[in-house]
Amino acid sequence: MELERVVWRVREEFLEMPGLRLTPAQATRLWGLEYETCRVVIERLVASDFLRWTTAGLVTRAES
Repeated sequence: MELERVVWRVREEFLEMPGLRLTPAQATRLWGLEYETCRVVIERLVASDFLRWTTAGLVTRAES
Protein backbone atom coordinates (compact mmCIF):
# COMPACT_ATOMS: atom_id res chain seq x y z
CA MET A 1 0.00 0.00 0.00
CA GLU A 2 1.26 3.48 -0.84
CA LEU A 3 2.69 5.23 2.23
CA GLU A 4 0.68 8.44 1.79
CA ARG A 5 -2.52 6.41 1.66
CA VAL A 6 -1.58 4.67 4.90
CA VAL A 7 -0.82 8.03 6.55
CA TRP A 8 -4.25 9.30 5.44
CA ARG A 9 -5.97 6.14 6.74
CA VAL A 10 -4.28 6.37 10.16
CA ARG A 11 -5.12 10.07 10.39
CA GLU A 12 -8.78 9.27 9.66
CA GLU A 13 -8.80 6.61 12.40
CA PHE A 14 -7.60 9.17 14.95
CA LEU A 15 -10.21 11.69 13.75
CA GLU A 16 -12.98 9.11 14.16
CA MET A 17 -11.77 8.13 17.65
CA PRO A 18 -10.44 11.31 19.34
CA GLY A 19 -9.45 9.52 22.56
CA LEU A 20 -7.44 6.80 20.81
CA ARG A 21 -4.06 6.10 22.47
CA LEU A 22 -1.81 3.33 21.20
CA THR A 23 1.65 1.92 21.68
CA PRO A 24 3.57 1.39 18.43
CA ALA A 25 3.03 -2.37 18.82
CA GLN A 26 -0.73 -1.91 19.20
CA ALA A 27 -0.82 0.41 16.19
CA THR A 28 1.12 -2.13 14.12
CA ARG A 29 -1.44 -4.84 14.93
CA LEU A 30 -4.50 -2.59 14.56
CA TRP A 31 -3.58 -1.41 11.07
CA GLY A 32 -1.89 -4.62 9.92
CA LEU A 33 1.38 -2.86 9.09
CA GLU A 34 5.00 -3.88 9.24
CA TYR A 35 6.64 -2.34 12.31
CA GLU A 36 8.96 -0.10 10.25
CA THR A 37 6.08 1.20 8.11
CA CYS A 38 4.03 1.95 11.18
CA ARG A 39 6.97 3.78 12.76
CA VAL A 40 7.36 5.98 9.65
CA VAL A 41 3.62 6.74 9.57
CA ILE A 42 3.62 7.74 13.24
CA GLU A 43 6.75 9.88 12.78
CA ARG A 44 5.14 11.73 9.86
CA LEU A 45 1.97 12.44 11.82
CA VAL A 46 3.97 13.57 14.86
CA ALA A 47 6.15 15.83 12.67
CA SER A 48 3.00 17.39 11.20
CA ASP A 49 1.71 18.06 14.75
CA PHE A 50 -1.32 15.84 14.22
CA LEU A 51 -0.14 13.20 16.72
CA ARG A 52 1.98 13.47 19.86
CA TRP A 53 3.73 11.10 22.23
CA THR A 54 2.47 10.80 25.79
CA THR A 55 4.83 10.41 28.73
CA ALA A 56 3.68 6.77 28.90
CA GLY A 57 4.99 6.08 25.38
CA LEU A 58 1.61 6.11 23.67
CA VAL A 59 0.74 7.99 20.53
CA THR A 60 -2.43 10.11 20.59
CA ARG A 61 -3.98 12.98 18.72
CA ALA A 62 -2.43 16.35 19.45
CA GLU A 63 -5.00 18.88 20.58
CA SER A 64 -5.07 22.39 19.12
